[in-house]
Amino acid sequence: MGILQSPTETVLITGGGGYFGHRLGCILHKRGVHVILFDVRKPALEIPEGIRFVQGDIRDLSEVEEAFTGASCVFHTASYGMSGREQLQKSKIEEINVKGTENVIQACIKRGIPRLIYTSTFNVVFGGQVIKNGDESLPYLPLHLHPDNYSRTKSVAEMKVLKANNSQLENGRGLLKTCALRPAGIYGPGEQRHIPRIIGYLEKGLFKCVHGDPSTLVQFVHVDNLVSAHILAAESMKPEKNEVAAGQAYFISDGPPVNNFEFFRPLVENLGYEFPTRRLPLFLIYFFAFVTEWIHFLVSPVYNFQPLLTRTEVYKTGVTHYFSIEKAKRDLGYEPQGYTMHEVADWYKSHGYGRRVRKVKERSYIWDILFVFLFFVAVLSWVPAVVGMNV
Repeated sequence: MGILQSPTETVLITGGGGYFGHRLGCILHKRGVHVILFDVRKPALEIPEGIRFVQGDIRDLSEVEEAFTGASCVFHTASYGMSGREQLQKSKIEEINVKGTENVIQACIKRGIPRLIYTSTFNVVFGGQVIKNGDESLPYLPLHLHPDNYSRTKSVAEMKVLKANNSQLENGRGLLKTCALRPAGIYGPGEQRHIPRIIGYLEKGLFKCVHGDPSTLVQFVHVDNLVSAHILAAESMKPEKNEVAAGQAYFISDGPPVNNFEFFRPLVENLGYEFPTRRLPLFLIYFFAFVTEWIHFLVSPVYNFQPLLTRTEVYKTGVTHYFSIEKAKRDLGYEPQGYTMHEVADWYKSHGYGRRVRKVKERSYIWDILFVFLFFVAVLSWVPAVVGMNV
């Protein structure tokens, strides 16, 4: 019997307090699977009765090993540093994404867990270069070319997970089977990271322009399509499925590429905001992000402001990169369902988001922008003076 039917299956989800991990757990629970959510904090959404939550940190090997006891499959979705100022916290990103993944692998081996599915990212092969209909034969982007620590550490972690495939489990309990799923940007009703940030910019009046070429294409994946891909991957690593997914990586998306800004148009307009018509060149936005990152590095000990965009976010929204999902269709039986941002926009609107809910906090971002601008002007005025003194 498979993971979709077996009531004796016990699945553990690291990062179970996050949007995707929680959604995956809820869907598995509805299908009769015993689910354990493991995270440093509880989900913001309600945990259905019957799902067990274990509070713990994947950086602590003893906590990981204890939580993994009795599990027969692990979905490793936990990560840190995906966007915003989190992306600039190098040491914490390294500890969670790399050391945490090493702990997960070690705990699987020690507890005799035969299957490990790792939630990776497009970014393991993408670093700002144009990619059209790429596939899994693409090599990893050289680590020194990654523009951010999140992408670099996710790449390192994925390599470790795939290398661990066929590792001997302790006490002679067989071999560990691993695979990695590389999702596009995740969206869906109630998504907690990216969409609320976009809505926050709308509320503060900061979404005044778009950038890059209008023909730029990227991909997204609805949370339920990504859940489906993970469940299929777990099934495909079982002996009765010839362990076809073992040791493999798969790109996962909704399918056809779209323009990033046009994708979000329904959200903007359904919430009552005007979609911007002004378009700025990509190099200008990238330069702004580059300067902002450096300023954040210098002043974050005393003022940890939220950057409007990081360099990686500029690349991800303004440079064409999309991938084939044919391998996932062939090996896993993955068939993405048709979802649109219209449905998601309706969810946010029904939950009180929209133009009428303008918040008093909008001044905070104005001060952040002013601070970055003044600091940049000060640096530019200081550099010529220092150069003149050294001439």
